[in-house]
Amino acid sequence: MTTQDEGLIPLSALNQYSYCPRRCYLIHAEGEFVDNVHTLRGTHEHERVDQQRHEVSAGLRVEYGLPVWSRRLGLSGKCDAVEHHPDGTIYPVEYKHGKRRKWSNDDLQLAAQALCLEEILGVAIPKGAIYHQQSRRRREVEIDDALRQAVETAAREIRQMLAGGQLPPPVDDTLRCPECSLRDICQPELARAGKKLVALRAALFEPEEE
Repeated sequence: MTTQDEGLIPLSALNQYSYCPRRCYLIHAEGEFVDNVHTLRGTHEHERVDQQRHEVSAGLRVEYGLPVWSRRLGLSGKCDAVEHHPDGTIYPVEYKHGKRRKWSNDDLQLAAQALCLEEILGVAIPKGAIYHQQSRRRREVEIDDALRQAVETAAREIRQMLAGGQLPPPVDDTLRCPECSLRDICQPELARAGKKLVALRAALFEPEEE
């Protein structure tokens, strides 16, 4: 099964879309991607996790790099780690190289993994965790109704965005853009300047009131 053959959206696209729809479009519609220190660290962390296989400890079984999908939502990807607890609890864990940030994109990706696992295994998954490599601590995430709805909404909007073939405007956020590896390709300042020029031109030629 491949995402191209079946038109499935990669789980990582939800993370990118939540962070910046323009970044998501550049990667998944135009095939643009450039590494920076953040993406390289993230890739290294995921490769390290994927090299691990199955672990069993005190009745706990852990699967790494587990392929998952949801035909209902049109999603596919991999879970960094899925814990199978002795009581039957399924617990996905997403690994991130940095510390927690204020945005919800990581939580959205984790929730999407949970929904895929629920569809495949036929079990309820109320919680998961994100492991932040920088702090070496887990942060538990409740997969509540709001987060589930956010996954469904994002999946639908991404599909519509990719089908529409229109590059979204950049996010108006001075904190996100400097950390983005696609900044030179995206050129957010230039895109924002274009909008300002249109507004200035409209104001300049605005007809005088009688």
